[in-house]
Amino acid sequence: METVEQLVSFNHIQVQLSGGAPWGFTLKGGLEHGEPLIITKIEDDGKAELSRKLRVGDELININGSALYGSRQEALILIKGSYRILKITVRRPAANHVTACNN
Repeated sequence: METVEQLVSFNHIQVQLSGGAPWGFTLKGGLEHGEPLIITKIEDDGKAELSRKLRVGDELININGSALYGSRQEALILIKGSYRILKITVRRPAANHVTACNN
């Protein structure tokens, strides 16, 4: 029997936003909801949009050097504790990088 398995690689994108809150993006999900922390909205002309690095659908994995364990509450505390600079890392599926393996 032949099976096809798809492997998706991910890019990690580091973003630094400056100037203080509001940062210009909205999060959804989290460990509390059984979902990853996903950026669901980027505000027009906000700091996130002006960085040109973040996209709706990006998964938030690190804030100011602290790895996230998936809790939305944890992420919000770290974001609110960022007064002038917010450094985040997001994970995004690599574009057009799907490999099929036949067994």
